[in-house]
Amino acid sequence: MTVRLADIIEVLDAAYPPALAQSWDSVGLVCGDPSESVEAVTIAVDATTSVVAQVPDRGLLLAHHPLLLRGADSVSTDTAKGALIHSLIRTGRALFTAHTNADSAAPGVSDALAAALGLEVTDVLSPVPAGPALDKWAVFVPSEDPGTAAAVRSAMFSAGAGQIGDYSQCSWSVAGTGQFLPHEGATPTIGTVGAVEQVAEDRVEMVAPASRRAAVLAGLRSAHPYEEPAFDILALQPIPGDVGLGRIATLPSPEPLAAFVSRVRGALPATSWGVRASGDPTTPVSRVALCGGAGDSLLAEVAAAGVQAYVTADLRHHPADEHSRVSDVALVDVAHWASEYPWCHQAARLLNDHFGASLPVTVSDVRTDPWNVEGS
Repeated sequence: MTVRLADIIEVLDAAYPPALAQSWDSVGLVCGDPSESVEAVTIAVDATTSVVAQVPDRGLLLAHHPLLLRGADSVSTDTAKGALIHSLIRTGRALFTAHTNADSAAPGVSDALAAALGLEVTDVLSPVPAGPALDKWAVFVPSEDPGTAAAVRSAMFSAGAGQIGDYSQCSWSVAGTGQFLPHEGATPTIGTVGAVEQVAEDRVEMVAPASRRAAVLAGLRSAHPYEEPAFDILALQPIPGDVGLGRIATLPSPEPLAAFVSRVRGALPATSWGVRASGDPTTPVSRVALCGGAGDSLLAEVAAAGVQAYVTADLRHHPADEHSRVSDVALVDVAHWASEYPWCHQAARLLNDHFGASLPVTVSDVRTDPWNVEGS
């Protein structure tokens, strides 16, 4: 069975949707012809010279970190990255990146980290909202003529309101009493200038995408009989989805922080960075947060997550110090490369499950962690 690069990209994009990538990121195909066949896949955290040397001719290198993350105006062979690109192209090899989209996907980088530590994932630490931002509309319509409320509903539905999942024209109503006092210059549909008026009204509610706010308002005004319709627009809190950065996971049974740190050290590849932690070594740990890669941007979410420890990489002095002043959550800091290396095996299983023996898949054994000398 011949496997085209396009076939592999289809599988990777389904597992690690490009839409999940952060706005600053660069993911997807870096070099290669999607129509050409691929004879093998090599997976690594970084596309380095040593890693590229392991990729067979007409093979694909699947890397987690982008080779060309920031703007480049040259891939000349006298630049380090340009030399790699030329080396790949000359031998029919391709390069594909799954970065922050693989971080947020489910399963993704943090799921692989949790599995390596023997933990069970229960929640997403910083979930991506499920669906678009929504508004709740509440419109007050005179109820004497039922056709009035029906006309307002219809106009708002036509403008994009009232859609919930696979259902359309969704709304809710309740009867009440509206009151208003028309002033000079007003032309009230009901009542007279200078007199307080009370009117039986229906409160009509429905949701609409926030992006359709102007259109829904225009539809409401066009169908409403009042000169100045009364309405509320409430921006709804996003519903958390099942994808996003970081994970929350539980241990098989509680253990002291010192033992948990030893668990982390024993489960991840050894690095000169090692594993370091801050917190009370005797604190029982049963529920932890994890983020493969640099994770100090999620410290606020961690503090509110109801966990006893946070496993991540690249924690800086000042964010860690500030966290310790406001939170009792212990910090467990590991090497960036080590925290993401388990994902390579996750991606390998994904491709093996899909293509089987027709596509050999190898996880590179090159340690691309840039820190390689330990003090004595």
